[in-house]
Amino acid sequence: MKQSVWLLIAAVVVALDLWTKSLATQMLQYGRPVEILPVLDFTLLHNRGAAFSFLSSAGGWQRWVFTIIALAVSIVLVVWTVQLKPHERWLSVTLPLILGGALGNLHDRLTLGYVVDFVHFHWQGRYFPAFNVADAAITAGAIMMIIDALWLQPRRNAASGQS
Repeated sequence: MKQSVWLLIAAVVVALDLWTKSLATQMLQYGRPVEILPVLDFTLLHNRGAAFSFLSSAGGWQRWVFTIIALAVSIVLVVWTVQLKPHERWLSVTLPLILGGALGNLHDRLTLGYVVDFVHFHWQGRYFPAFNVADAAITAGAIMMIIDALWLQPRRNAASGQS
């Protein structure tokens, strides 16, 4: 897959993420759920921590730690993606999904000091952590990476005679 295609995938994720966060910020009132489905609300929330609000009340230093981590991961993903072989199409989609998500949330951390979340699933009174398009892209990319590591890479190795 051409490098321009993976750049496009990452750019689409970032654009969609920033656009939906902007809409959520404009159309929702902070902390007030809007029911979309019986199991899904749109609720504007600000996450100063990491996944599942980890370290969200740590006092501010976590913003810069997560910013540095996101920058480092983004650099690694760009280098890794540039070095992919033409037959590694699956990873050519997987890595840009993660990259786009990391950059979308990085933008929020740098410009706002928190990440805008608004998708909020719940079931029988239990609420799952709110998330956004960037988080969904990172999760999809991570799942795809696990599938690659557990099933696709071993098949490629077997087909090429490697162990």
